[in-house]
Parts: sequence; C-alpha cells; structure tokens
Amino acid sequence: MSKQDFHPRLTVITVVYNNVKDIERTILSVANQDYRNIEYIIVDGGSDDGTVDIIKKHEQYISKWISEPDKGIYNAMNKGLAMASGEYVLFMNSGDEIYDSTTVKKVFASSPDADIYYGETEMFDSAWKSLGPRRHKAPKQFTWQSFKYGMSISHQAIYIRRSITEPYDEYYKLSADIDWILKAAQKAKKIVNTHQYVAKYLVGGMSKKRHRQSLMERFEIFTEYYGFVPNLFHHVAIGAKLAWYYLKNRRTND
Repeated sequence: MSKQDFHPRLTVITVVYNNVKDIERTILSVANQDYRNIEYIIVDGGSDDGTVDIIKKHEQYISKWISEPDKGIYNAMNKGLAMASGEYVLFMNSGDEIYDSTTVKKVFASSPDADIYYGETEMFDSAWKSLGPRRHKAPKQFTWQSFKYGMSISHQAIYIRRSITEPYDEYYKLSADIDWILKAAQKAKKIVNTHQYVAKYLVGGMSKKRHRQSLMERFEIFTEYYGFVPNLFHHVAIGAKLAWYYLKNRRTND
C-alpha cells in the first residue's frame, strides 16, 4: 500500500470533567484538521460548569458524545474506547491539542499501515504559554522496553491501531496509560516515529497534583514489565539524570 492510498479512520477521544476553560480549544484542534476521516468522541463526566454547553455548541464536529458520572479518568477512557469504530485511536484530553491542522495527515503519510505512530510533544502552562519540549524526548525507535527509564512518549502523542488495544486497567488511578501503551507495544509489529511534533500538552493534570501516588503506580507498572531489580537500577539512573538536568538548568539560569 502506498502512502497516498493510506487514509485510515482515526477515532479521537476526549475525556473531560468541568473544564469549560479549555475544552473548546481541544475540540477546535480536532475540528480544524485537514484530514477528514476522523471520528470524534467526547466522554464528559457529568459536568455542571458549562462544559456541556461548549460541547453542544460544536456538536457538528462531534461524532458521538455522552455526559454522565464515571468512576475515574480511565473508566471514562474505557467508555470512549467501547464507542470507537476507527482503525486507530488517539486520546486528546481536555486542554490538550493536536499540534496543528496538518498533523493527522502528516502522521499517516509518514508510513502506511503501522501498528503505532508516535511523535514529540510541546508543553504549555495554564495561560497557554509554551514551556518547550518534554524533558523526555521520544526514542528514535520505540519498543515496549523504551519506557524503562521513564515514559518517553506522552499519551497524547501516540496513535495506536485499535485492534491491538485493550481496556485500561482501572486498578491504576493515575498511570494506567503507561500500562495501556506497553501492552499495545508488545503486540505491535510495525512502529513508526513520525519525526514531528504531534501534540500540545497542558501541564498540571491529576498525576502532577497527586505526584507521589503517580510515581508509586509507575514503579509498580515498570516492575511488572522489567522486573524488580532492573527497575530499581533504572530508577537510580532516572534520579541521577534528573538531578543533572536540574543542576545544568540552574547553572544556565544563574
């Protein structure tokens, strides 16, 4: 199959709860794509702050949406997955954006018929001011072992063939996305680095607010995939790299 003939259906899923400030930006980033074969699903957790009004305002761009209480973010994501019909799925949570209007077209033009596509992420603060790229750069070639030194691809920057995905493990409250990506990566036969920025990410989500719990969950997940002793050594290396990163940046700023 040539690149020109490859136009798979992409399901973009947005999970939101009481985020009237940011949801419209996310919706428009999907609506403005010049790639037309997109199914857009929004799963709202029963918002009462005006979020639902914004969703209704842009209903012409949305394939399916629901608004009802859920049991947490991964429960909401599982609802979205159950509603999806596209060949590929992408999670673009409220406040985040697809990088620009040409991004989806460029992702699928990079190589036909991959199981996973991924790229880089630019970070933004609550005033939507760029904070630059993620500290963890995406690996040149991603495999399920690539996360042993940390999650090097953001959840918003990875397109996965739906047939190799599984429901999120709702045992994890803050880091089930890591487990979800690793399970898919273990099944993937062809993984493509698009070598481009594909997402804009709003910092300060729940995993930042409950950082300790998030780190504990990550350690548990990485232990499951890489083994306890290797994971311990990997985290020593992660800590050393983090300390050097902050020391280097402090010197630069002084």
